[in-house]
Amino acid sequence: MRLTKPTLMPFQPIPGDSRDLCGDLFRDINSRDMAKPRGLDYFPLGDLLTLPQNFGNIFLGETFSSYISVHNDSNQLCKDITLKADLQTGSQRISLSSVGQQPIPELLPDHSIDDVIHHEVKELGTHILVCAVSYAHSSGERMQFRKFFKFQVLKPLDVKTKFYNAESDEVFLEAQIQNITPGPIYMERVTLEPSSQYTAKELNTPDGKEGHLFGGADYLSSNDTRQYLYCLAPRPELYSENKVLKGVTNIGKLDIVWKTNMGEKGRLQTSQLQRVAPGYGDIRLTVESVPDTVTLETTFNIVCRITNCCERTMDLTLVLHNVPVLGVMWCGVSGRQLGKLPQNESMDVPLTLLAVTPGLQTVSGLRLTDNFLKRTYEHDEIAQVFVIDEDTF
Repeated sequence: MRLTKPTLMPFQPIPGDSRDLCGDLFRDINSRDMAKPRGLDYFPLGDLLTLPQNFGNIFLGETFSSYISVHNDSNQLCKDITLKADLQTGSQRISLSSVGQQPIPELLPDHSIDDVIHHEVKELGTHILVCAVSYAHSSGERMQFRKFFKFQVLKPLDVKTKFYNAESDEVFLEAQIQNITPGPIYMERVTLEPSSQYTAKELNTPDGKEGHLFGGADYLSSNDTRQYLYCLAPRPELYSENKVLKGVTNIGKLDIVWKTNMGEKGRLQTSQLQRVAPGYGDIRLTVESVPDTVTLETTFNIVCRITNCCERTMDLTLVLHNVPVLGVMWCGVSGRQLGKLPQNESMDVPLTLLAVTPGLQTVSGLRLTDNFLKRTYEHDEIAQVFVIDEDTF
């Protein structure tokens, strides 16, 4: 039989602020719930125990434990008893017997051979526990029989991921984790193990503060979803070699550890998460530095980084195009020769602008011409600055 523990009756409170219109109603409903633990308003476990009525659910990542007993119901002595327990999955057969490989010499009438097996479930789908017993009858005849116990391994969590690519080559990963078990689970740890190409920073903890952004209740009720956010940056040594990350790259994998309401631990690791690096065309232009605010009718400086993303050396000319309706104007020489830029190399170009209109203004009108192919690359809306008029304050 499967070894299971009695479970505490779950208490699923309805959270609400006392200042809300329904705050008093929610508090009254919570106080009258029979599963509510005494002295605790929002603790998710009650004081009552519930006994398992069936085999129960087994979820991926949990440890399956079973008690096996071979009992001699006859009045005769059995000899040379062997007990073998295997777990048959969709892809493999796993031996789980903890009893020694050598046969047990004898089993007296009304006596038993007991064994407890444990296995961390790592596959979904149908599992069959095969128990085979072999023994010698008192007459010397060899006897054997087998028992089969079938059970299903279910998926405990639904994990969805989204990637957001930043201009600085950083990647923001959003992981949505949903509890699809029938009861609450307690999220002990959710970490991102980055690949060798990236370093990861967790964005779920307030800076300089303990705890996390999800409040004091670190549990997920059934069908609830929680979102985790991580920032991944390319390792400096990798970026200095490639300059541009192309193609499909491995981000890493999520390691999720949770506990059931009786403290039984489960663990789930995703496969390697992959994202498609954004395409930048032949030339990539990023703004490395730009002021947040500037004063009206004054000049300010920005630094643009130009990266050659194509597979040949480019000879570039910089053209600055002023548009009258824009609130900032380029200052300096237009048509400047930038020289040759090798493949996967970059150069920083300092530029100067004049603020002519107050308000939030967009920097546009930068053109790069490839002198070899006579092709012009237009770069508009590359940055924004807020122009203030000090005379109005």
